[in-house]
Amino acid sequence: MDFILQNSDTIIWIAVAFGFLMAFGIGANDVANAMGTSVGAKALTLKQAIIVAAIFEFAGAYLAGGEVTKTIRKGMIDPSYFSGQPELLIFGMMAALLAAGIWLLIASRLGWPVSTTHSIVGAIIGFAAVGVSFDAVSWGKVGSIVGSWVVTPLLAGVISFLIVLSVQKLILNTEDPFQRAKRYVPFYMFLAGFIIALVTIMKGLKHILKEQSIVLSTAEMYFIAAGVGLIIAIIGAIFISRIKVDKQENKEYHFASVEKVFAVLMIVTACGMAFAHGSNDVANAIGPLAAIVSVIQSGGEIGASATVDPRILLVGAIGIVIGLIVLGSRVMATIGQKITHLTPSRGFAAELAAASTVIIASGIGLPISTTQTLVGAVLGVGMARGIAALNLGVVRNIFVSWVVTLPAGAILSVIFFYIFKAIFS
Repeated sequence: MDFILQNSDTIIWIAVAFGFLMAFGIGANDVANAMGTSVGAKALTLKQAIIVAAIFEFAGAYLAGGEVTKTIRKGMIDPSYFSGQPELLIFGMMAALLAAGIWLLIASRLGWPVSTTHSIVGAIIGFAAVGVSFDAVSWGKVGSIVGSWVVTPLLAGVISFLIVLSVQKLILNTEDPFQRAKRYVPFYMFLAGFIIALVTIMKGLKHILKEQSIVLSTAEMYFIAAGVGLIIAIIGAIFISRIKVDKQENKEYHFASVEKVFAVLMIVTACGMAFAHGSNDVANAIGPLAAIVSVIQSGGEIGASATVDPRILLVGAIGIVIGLIVLGSRVMATIGQKITHLTPSRGFAAELAAASTVIIASGIGLPISTTQTLVGAVLGVGMARGIAALNLGVVRNIFVSWVVTLPAGAILSVIFFYIFKAIFS
């Protein structure tokens, strides 16, 4: 530990570089969750999606990313194993950031939508189990993550399947789709406003509310979200009532008019998800980085949480935006175009299902990957049209990449851990 303290500035700058790499990987891979469906459904062009995502992800990460973060993400390892040798935690977190960042770059380059949370968790598990002690890992939590590979995509898939069927039955497969849209779309608008408001309050703004010592009860959260949903539904109903469609036009024209309404809804939903994602998942990069800085600045003391320097939040926010701009299009193409053909109404169903699953999982304490949730929702949309509507080769590759993520992060992390231990000890 003496060597680290004597060279603390150098070690911190190296850790900041690794944290930036991890944030870059989050932007390249995970941001497609919010915008991939919008691009695939042609509600936004790729350029527009990148601009919108960059704004909302940056705002979420920097403004609502949290002044205090848990030093050990998801409670995966027992900090008592590091109390006598804090330098091992520093080497391990540096190794985890580098390992997860590299894996995300590889996955993004191949267009695989993998979980950034699982990447960093796998990396932390790897160095702790092999480099410190097998018992240092909370294996029960690992089991719950593996279980979430099945539960959350399945839940999102079922919800999106039902939403698509309802849109088809109530609006699209009727004699007068646009008149039916005038009647039922305000309900979908209320649902979208309600769910996105809940996601924003529970996920996007939770750090700001905590810092201001504002405690909202579950009933208050739902009441506020219902109010937001109602306002959006009223505005939407007024907007739709002013659209004039010639009844003499053919059904395809009516379909196009209905899809335009869903395209606007998609964009609103995507912006809310991007803000919530930025505020939450930036912790995958800055959590381990904050842990390293905290241990060094305290002279080797390991706390349960650490105050985050706003400059570290800025590193995470900028890294996410640059990663999105440089490599984000590849994973966007996989989610939005390669799994199944999306229209605005189908894309809206997928986004709303993913947001609903995030709320349900948060309520029951289920570990969740936004990537796997959205992929499950897109699969559900495809299944509503029959299994032939899915590109099964792409689906297979995605599932394989999910399974590989934990061990890939772990193996790379172990290698880097021993390298750093040899260099800095």
